[in-house]
Amino acid sequence: MKTRDLFEAAKVSGLSEEQAARRLAEEGPNELPSARRKSTLHIAGEVAREPMFLLLVACGSLYLFLGERQEAGMLLGFVFLVMGITIYQERKTERALEALRDLSSPRALVIREGIQRRIPGREVAPGDVVVVSEGDRIPADACLLASVSLSVDESMLTGESVPVRKSPQEEAVRDGKPGGDDSPLLFSGTLVVRGQGIAEVTATGFRTEIGKIGKALQSLKEGETLLQRETERIVKIFSVIGVASCALLILIYGVTRGNWIEGILAGIALAMATLPEEFPVVLTIFLAMGAWRIAREGVLTRRVAAVETLGAASVLCVDKTGTLTQNRMVLGGLWGSGDNPLFELKSDDLSETAHVLLEHGILASQKDPFDPMERAILRAGEELLAGTEHLHEGWSLIREYPLTPNLLAMSNVWRSPEGSDWVIAAKGAPEAVMDLCHMNEEDRMRTEEEVRALAEEGLRILGVAKATFRSENLPEEQHDFRFEFLGLLGLVDPIRPEVTKALKDCYAAGMRTIMITGDYPGTARHIARDIGLRSPDRIVTGPELDAMSEENLRERVKAVDIFARVVPEQKLRIVEALKANGEIVAMTGDGVNDAPALKSAHIGVAMGGRGTDVARESAALVLVDDSFASIVTAVRMGRRIFDNIRKALAFVVAVHVPIAGMSLLPVFFRGWPLALLPVHIVFLELIIDPACSVVFEAEKEETNVMDRPPRDPSKPLFDTPTVTLALLQGASILCLVFGIFWYCLRNDCSADKARTLAFATLVFSDLALILANRSWTRSSVEMLHVPNLAFWCVLGGAVLFLSASLTFAPLRTVFHFSSLGLSEFAMSGMAGVGMLLWFEWGKRLWERWEHRIIQA
Repeated sequence: MKTRDLFEAAKVSGLSEEQAARRLAEEGPNELPSARRKSTLHIAGEVAREPMFLLLVACGSLYLFLGERQEAGMLLGFVFLVMGITIYQERKTERALEALRDLSSPRALVIREGIQRRIPGREVAPGDVVVVSEGDRIPADACLLASVSLSVDESMLTGESVPVRKSPQEEAVRDGKPGGDDSPLLFSGTLVVRGQGIAEVTATGFRTEIGKIGKALQSLKEGETLLQRETERIVKIFSVIGVASCALLILIYGVTRGNWIEGILAGIALAMATLPEEFPVVLTIFLAMGAWRIAREGVLTRRVAAVETLGAASVLCVDKTGTLTQNRMVLGGLWGSGDNPLFELKSDDLSETAHVLLEHGILASQKDPFDPMERAILRAGEELLAGTEHLHEGWSLIREYPLTPNLLAMSNVWRSPEGSDWVIAAKGAPEAVMDLCHMNEEDRMRTEEEVRALAEEGLRILGVAKATFRSENLPEEQHDFRFEFLGLLGLVDPIRPEVTKALKDCYAAGMRTIMITGDYPGTARHIARDIGLRSPDRIVTGPELDAMSEENLRERVKAVDIFARVVPEQKLRIVEALKANGEIVAMTGDGVNDAPALKSAHIGVAMGGRGTDVARESAALVLVDDSFASIVTAVRMGRRIFDNIRKALAFVVAVHVPIAGMSLLPVFFRGWPLALLPVHIVFLELIIDPACSVVFEAEKEETNVMDRPPRDPSKPLFDTPTVTLALLQGASILCLVFGIFWYCLRNDCSADKARTLAFATLVFSDLALILANRSWTRSSVEMLHVPNLAFWCVLGGAVLFLSASLTFAPLRTVFHFSSLGLSEFAMSGMAGVGMLLWFEWGKRLWERWEHRIIQA
């Protein structure tokens, strides 16, 4: 049927231009409304009120006041970095909405006053009559008035791997959800893959299904990650302690000794020893470097903090189509009439019956189809029938008999260049093709049983038949041909080859996996069994989910791992229910329908190759190669990053204990000199900053990183074992260094000599602390064989600078040091080795303590 015939069948004239203009003015343009853009100055003002921002400004200003320009420049530089990241996050949401607006407003062919006109999609008004045909993007939600073989790809809204048939209904239907065959409803942004149709627009702009997704995206806000909140809390605590200790020390020193200048100097040293500028540095550098490292594995990071959060994920919600499967149909098998199933699709193994079956499957398809099932049949024919007489490039297509709601089968009439007979090939729903062939009851029952068995295996089944005709007067109906049933074609959306192993790795890492799909329960169950998903027979469908209260849903998601026939709002409900249960949720997806759930999840993971712009803009991570295995790699990297952040921050706490202690304790002993001056603190910072930001960041993951459950989301960054270990390590160094300082003063050593020995011991002990904390599961001897160039650079640089400060006279003067003999220098080094042995014993105790806590 031509477009003109379709137009006449619909018997519509459409809106008048005046009516269209009035409705457009009332309803607004057919595009997603954009939120009022915040100015950069407005966003900057919001950032300036954040506690972390204020802390960075305060620390940087203090260092600037103290004359430490390098530290001040670094911290104030992070001020602009924080502001830039926040502005980027604001703009990212706007880009997601803009991508939706572009997708929802293609050009449209409308009928107005009986005349067809092509107009911009944004000018389509409710009540307009639109004409759609193969290859068109539907401009608005509409109700079908007339159609010929109309099939629409709604995967962007439903996740279904194959197009759905559309057919008009006698009674007007104005409300319904995407998905399912023979619905009269068309949805904005979906793609026509076959046939033609005329429809009346029912909704435009944000009232469409795709518009509702845009509104959901606009309303969702990204919260702080657990790590960000925990780090902010720790920084606040240390800041208060540092500032209070500084003021108290100045007061005590000035009152007890009467020397306010030295008191201010001691207070400055203590402030420099306790102010936690390394904490925000560690968080920023580790996450930035983690994003860079994970990008090398094929995972792009759009929200840096999500890299760490992924390591804590306890539930992975997986969209089936395009994530677990390849989102393309392939021929999965041929079943000839009366033959055994032919699973091995190789040209050498196929019988002549199979050749004929596939030949007529191709003849019953279009030459250059949009339909993915027809494309799969053509690809299989090109591969399996190459070099045979069953491919007919020179044949002419005489007539097409399209699918109808009453007969879900189509037929093509072909004529060969030299033949007088016409060949008719039919394909379609097995029951429709059996009806065309007037199959007897026994053969029908046997074939229907086979179809049911194959459908349970997740295959899409098509029946194929052939007929011949001699007269040039072709009949009006397909039923007038005498068809012979040839067999069945089974098509499948194949599973990605890496999925099964990746899923096992997820389970080994304690991550539960949930499949959320718009496809049918039978298909979802088959996929679940093939990949090894747990509890494949427990399925909740979209209609069942709609009937559940939020409380019931939260209970069901604890035990159900498959959700089928779901729509976008339901995906979002599932994610929210899991979050309400205390789970850390990672959500994968590639379609527009996944965008709200991707943004709501703690970690949204979009497919980069086949994914839509909307999904990518809404996600925190993007898989460049669409490989499911990359998710496991990202989890491993996330856990490694968290472990290394915890090691680095524990090192910062431990190393500041002796620094703060040696800045404070001498004040309480009358006549004692200051052990550490600001210049010594700066020297130590040259070791601390690279160690915590470079050495620990570069460390490989622990050997058990993927053999343990995700960390408890309520568990703080610094749990009791970690804090205890850090404080014990720091207190141990303080006792050693203070003991040496005390011993030297008691034996009439000069203040410079005592300070020198104490400082050298502190440096070697800090280096031992770095080596011991490189791994909490392996010994320091083992770690010496694990490559880490940054560690050796820090070790060599520290020893070199310490030697220079002890041997170069001008530096000795600046540091208030005296020279050390070789034996004294060696004694400081041996004290560091003793600390290393002590740390190793403490690690073993810590490991057993943490293991008992995990077991509990």
